[in-house]
Amino acid sequence: MSTETAKPASSPTDLGTKPIGALLLQYSLPAIIASVVTSLYNIIDSIFIGRGVGAMAISGLAITFPLMNLVVAFCTLVAVGGATISSIFLGQKNIKRATDTVNNVMLLCVIHSVVIGGLTLLFLDPILRIFGATDETLPYAREFMRIILLGTPISYVFIGLNNIMRATGYPRKAMISALLSVAVNVVMAPIFIFKLHWGISGAAAATILGQTSALVWVMAHFLSKKSFVRINWHDRFFELSMVKRIYSIGLSPFLMNCTACVVVVFLNKALLDCAGAMGNTAVGAYGIINRTTMFFVMIIFGVTQGMQPILGYNYGARQHNRVMGTLKRGMLCGFVISAVGWAVTECFPDTISSLFTTDRSMIDIARHGFRIYFVCYPVVGVQIVIQNYFQSIGKPKLSIFLSLTRQLIYLLPMLWILPGRFGINGVWASMAASDVLAFITAIVTLIIMNRRFAHQLQKENAA
Repeated sequence: MSTETAKPASSPTDLGTKPIGALLLQYSLPAIIASVVTSLYNIIDSIFIGRGVGAMAISGLAITFPLMNLVVAFCTLVAVGGATISSIFLGQKNIKRATDTVNNVMLLCVIHSVVIGGLTLLFLDPILRIFGATDETLPYAREFMRIILLGTPISYVFIGLNNIMRATGYPRKAMISALLSVAVNVVMAPIFIFKLHWGISGAAAATILGQTSALVWVMAHFLSKKSFVRINWHDRFFELSMVKRIYSIGLSPFLMNCTACVVVVFLNKALLDCAGAMGNTAVGAYGIINRTTMFFVMIIFGVTQGMQPILGYNYGARQHNRVMGTLKRGMLCGFVISAVGWAVTECFPDTISSLFTTDRSMIDIARHGFRIYFVCYPVVGVQIVIQNYFQSIGKPKLSIFLSLTRQLIYLLPMLWILPGRFGINGVWASMAASDVLAFITAIVTLIIMNRRFAHQLQKENAA
């Protein structure tokens, strides 16, 4: 029997005493591995679709990205809020309340999945049109999303409980569940697409099948009496005060995903307007760039997921030095990861695009997009880490504000100004400019809030 099946990988006491570097490696590495594999799956899945179905299928898939993000946003609202609360409860040595969080998260995930999945399925075609679907791309987008939406109860419960698993001391188990989902998906997708000729719906079916396998693994953990925090059928599954707190903390990633969806509507419209007859191709090129961007963002998210229980615990324990030490290491990691993203896309834009499609027009458009959009990309990692830092210490309003700066407050004005002057290049430049402005805003906000936090601790110690 492994140690982790009997007890968590890191006990609550370890989160407050073990060296920060070792803790960050212990918690972040499994999350990074899971994020990398998940991102690679998304890329491989797109390659299967592009090679097995065609270039328009890639464009149709690109239309579904923002809608999938919007659907998942209602899950992260619960998952991130629940994970943050559970780790803060552990820092306060309140094991009972950390355990109560599991029941509430599971019920909320089921409710959200039925309501959001059902409503989206009912109005699927009009919604896809809003996100930029044309007569050529709508059939592909509709075919893919129908299956994804039918599987939302599975997806929601898996994501929600997997976040709590990581936050309560089981980072390796959380990594395994993500790897299991991806492994089943990658094996079954080519079978469904190339052997059974199910087209783009085969990719969606493989996604849900992978998540089903992972859900079985996660539920086995939370039903086991050996698990540190588990489902207790005798406790209440709905506690209004806890639900409110989950929503308040989870509101930041929720709004981040929602604003990203809103922005994509404007991005797709700008691309369709600027590219003229090549509009669908430009949207497909953006889909390639977006998949590549998300690969590096997911790695950064792996770092922030590893930071979250460390930050939450030590903030709850009022250990300011350990909180700051964790944040500084996270910011450095974020910068390095996004800098690598800039270097890779600068050197190999055509190679990346050629993995997805053989359409030379789409490859040419994507090349220009890579070169312009990624020019300021190294600062993105730092901004994301700072934003998630405020979320992890229970400061949702600041986290929400910082998420809105990058994806709404700065980007929309840029999309209104630059494309009119520089055409499609102005679309890519708008994203780069908003990244820089959001980074500056995050740094200033961090300096101000850290001074306030240090002053507050001095008052507490003096008292």
